[in-house]
Amino acid sequence: MNVTFEGNSSTGKNEWLTPPDILAKLGEFDLDPCAPINRPWATANNHFTIEDDGLVQPWQGRVFCNPPYDTRLIIQFIERCIEHKNAIALTFARTETKLFQELIFRHAHSILFIKGRLSFHHVTGERGGTAGAPSCLIAFDEANSQVLKNCGIAGRIFEIQ
Repeated sequence: MNVTFEGNSSTGKNEWLTPPDILAKLGEFDLDPCAPINRPWATANNHFTIEDDGLVQPWQGRVFCNPPYDTRLIIQFIERCIEHKNAIALTFARTETKLFQELIFRHAHSILFIKGRLSFHHVTGERGGTAGAPSCLIAFDEANSQVLKNCGIAGRIFEIQ
């Protein structure tokens, strides 16, 4: 069994947009380091796209991170979230993977396992089908853990630290 994080979806697309209703419940973000070049809505006050390479740019303020669905990039963006602390990341809830076992469970402050499966959006804004796996939101500090506790997104939150 392959227990690495399964990056590319069966569609071959790396970019799936966070549903706007999820973003609205999480409050204002200062930065999205993984924003699409063309986006139908803002995910933060500032955006880094693939052209900017959000992995090498300085991160400021509160960060929202929905990394591209590529194993190498997911790991690198989660590592940056761990470093930065003031961040919430959205990823698939594949707890058997190295991503969870070696990074998220060791460094996250809390995880909100979202009830059901999300329907992500295409860069056109069109809603896609239901995701191929359940999703979770990961907070890397106390303040963002409090946001997850109080955001009203259906699911179950677990504090790790």
